[in-house]
Amino acid sequence: MQEIVVKIPEELDELRYAASINWQLVIGRRLKEEFEELTRIKRIVTKSKLTKKQAEKLADEVSLSLAKKYEKLLKEKG
Repeated sequence: MQEIVVKIPEELDELRYAASINWQLVIGRRLKEEFEELTRIKRIVTKSKLTKKQAEKLADEVSLSLAKKYEKLLKEKG
């Protein structure tokens, strides 16, 4: 089994009081979930027929759409 060292940021210092938590299990499960998600995304991407240019254009359109949506939401709240 591989070993990973994790540095905990100061803002999460309270975690040291959670001694009853099996951090190896928690982190192991989270890493497994992330790996499965990356594998799923890789499968989707390898089947894609989009060119890099088309994918970038689509990503830009999505980003612009989301920016407009959140800008509208901020105006409604403000």
